[in-house]
Amino acid sequence: MAKEKSIIKAKKVSFVAGRIADFKCPEDKEQAFLWCDDPLGLAIRATANGTKSYIYQSKVNGQSMRITIGNVNVWNIADAKKEARRLQTVIDQGNDPRQVKAAQVAANIAESSAQKMKAARELVTVGSAWIEYIEARKSTWGELHLRDHESAMHVGGEKRKRSSKLTGPGILASLAKVRLVDLTPELVTEWAKAEGAKRPTSARKGRTILSTFLNWCIEHPIYKSFITSNAAHNKEAKKHLGKPKAKNDALQREQLKAWFKAVKQIGSPVISAYVQALLLTGARPNEMATLRWEDIDFKWNSMTINDKVEGLRVIPLTPYVSDLLATLPRRNLTVRQIDEKADNVKKVKPNKYVFSSGTSLSGHLVEPRLAHDKACAIAGVDVTLHGLRRSFASLCEWIEMPAGIGAQIQGHKPQGVREQHYIRRPLDLLRMWHIKIEEWILNEAKIQFVPIQQGPRAVRTTIKRNYK
Repeated sequence: MAKEKSIIKAKKVSFVAGRIADFKCPEDKEQAFLWCDDPLGLAIRATANGTKSYIYQSKVNGQSMRITIGNVNVWNIADAKKEARRLQTVIDQGNDPRQVKAAQVAANIAESSAQKMKAARELVTVGSAWIEYIEARKSTWGELHLRDHESAMHVGGEKRKRSSKLTGPGILASLAKVRLVDLTPELVTEWAKAEGAKRPTSARKGRTILSTFLNWCIEHPIYKSFITSNAAHNKEAKKHLGKPKAKNDALQREQLKAWFKAVKQIGSPVISAYVQALLLTGARPNEMATLRWEDIDFKWNSMTINDKVEGLRVIPLTPYVSDLLATLPRRNLTVRQIDEKADNVKKVKPNKYVFSSGTSLSGHLVEPRLAHDKACAIAGVDVTLHGLRRSFASLCEWIEMPAGIGAQIQGHKPQGVREQHYIRRPLDLLRMWHIKIEEWILNEAKIQFVPIQQGPRAVRTTIKRNYK
């Protein structure tokens, strides 16, 4: 109350440019006020840091109120006085200028949001929203998952690296130009009819990622205003895509000899070693493809694998697999960099991947399937890359390997309370059984393999092949 009375009694002056320029905050104070004689309540507040602003002070419903009008370098005297009188008019009408301003800001935001939503409704297509979706989520995706999303909406028509044929459109490319608001369950059903008849497996995968994309749209701050349901989540579309058949491809005991003979004849030693390592470790294809040299410990015979379930898992490096990896080439990567003096300067750096590739952008194998399929055709067997993982699990039954040990080597989640909370197996126990299954598989394949012992462990090996 004493403070308000002191303000009322404060000396009031006429505002002129020179007086405002000379007014400063005393050194011993944090702020000072220069009050105007007309209109009353208008003042200049100067702070210790040298800032000077127009403010207006009055009472609203019996309570003192102070509003900052603006910096003296931005507002001239006439405009500041005009704004002060406007504020007093609002007060005289029984309103709080602060609330009026907040309401106006909220109205402006709502109007702007409404305009954005209207523009999005009219202009945003599935393809443009898809690009935004990828940018928002790709940091949480793996390389293959990102590639699947990019290729799904790819328009096609580009030259292939190893063929004269042009690339075909992605599984969702026909929906790219459809307005997002027009993507109805009926339209998705029509898409499912067309694509399901030509490529049902790809179409089922396409519907799944489309459904996840639409769930993202439902939560989007703008798209949620007109995308309130998931058009890809409808029974009619699923009916036209059919149900996926359970895959049960796996190498049988009697097929091992023919399979090994064929894959050893693959022209690329990297791909040949890769598919053999898949069978002998039971790893997932992408886990093995992204294996780095720093993940292999030849001294202590172990491998650290990027597990999609646990993040990392350490498995034994068995003698035959160790020999396969030790003989692989250590390639270099050629990287183009921008130099101040010359553009596109080539810089060579070591390739960190074990199963390296000189053509892929990632530096590691991306599509070894074709070479493996040809080898399988020669051997007269039908097994996929993931089928090799299934083969490892199936063949372990022949040596009566404990199920928990096989699951831990392959990176399966522990089953049951006992496995999850009580059993902790050392690497040496895994190694004992892992070497047993490797020896059994090589024996069935008629591959004579004798490690050369140096000290207590095998660090290099000699391979003798017998295909009789």
